[in-house]
Amino acid sequence: MHRRSLIASLAALPLAAPALAQPAWPSQGMRLVVPFAAGGPTDILARLFADELSKVLPQRMVVENRTGAGVVVGAELVAKAPKDGHTLLYNTVAHSVLRGLFPRLPFDPIGDFAPVALLGQIPLVLVVNKDLPVRTLPELLALFRANPGKYDYASSGNGGAVHLGTELFLRRAGGLRVNHIPYRGTGQVMPDLLSGRVAMYMDVAATGLTYASRGDVRALAISAGRRIPQAPELPTFAEAGVADAESYTWHMVLAPSGTPPAAVQAANHAFNQAVKLPSVRQKLVDLAMLPRDDTTPESTRAYLMSEITKWEAIIREAGIKVD
Repeated sequence: MHRRSLIASLAALPLAAPALAQPAWPSQGMRLVVPFAAGGPTDILARLFADELSKVLPQRMVVENRTGAGVVVGAELVAKAPKDGHTLLYNTVAHSVLRGLFPRLPFDPIGDFAPVALLGQIPLVLVVNKDLPVRTLPELLALFRANPGKYDYASSGNGGAVHLGTELFLRRAGGLRVNHIPYRGTGQVMPDLLSGRVAMYMDVAATGLTYASRGDVRALAISAGRRIPQAPELPTFAEAGVADAESYTWHMVLAPSGTPPAAVQAANHAFNQAVKLPSVRQKLVDLAMLPRDDTTPESTRAYLMSEITKWEAIIREAGIKVD
């Protein structure tokens, strides 16, 4: 029933253009470029969207993984693709930090893209070593304030969403001095967090909550603007006394700048409708994502710009650099 509703909704779109206007979208096969490796969480969701949309759109959508230089290689491919709406970029919060981390890029992360849709936001959960003598976020803040520079926090990579989200949190909490230890992914972080080598980690919610539910770590708060259904007992940072520290690793679709507005609007509608499908929505919920099916190209651009402004400020303040 839900898929039939999606088909009907998409069929009702004014995709066929009048004479002398742009042709209907899509008029040929589509590429959804993912600047991450195949098999990872971002790739899995991109393929889910591509598969579902291929069932209802008149043309097939194929995922193409283009990795390299972080997300630069994949993003450049889309930035320089034909401006017809048939090559789209499936990117994350990584797009909003490109300009701050890489001053010399082969494209403009703002000017060379037309944001299409914000699909969802995954908050971070702050977890600590279970033997740390704290049970609430205010207690953790008091511990850090009483012992500046004594404790370490982990990130899953220098300049990544976890690193930036943690630096935002520490600054909004009053400029706490906690040492940064970068790792290569959660798999490398957890042994040191469990052993007490590092005291704190802000993990993506689904993974962090899994470790917390097993009693391996203690979860103290969530970086979302509201409590999440997967852990309703966890307060937000704001509720626990740290305002303006909201952060997510989000998923967004972008087209090359100059893509006809009708094609951008049609793609926006298609992705918004796909988010409403039970098969898609359940997968998003499984990843502790807050699904979005209400964004417009205009609101997506505004959100992207706000994220770029926020993260570029944090990058400057923290002096974050990547090799």
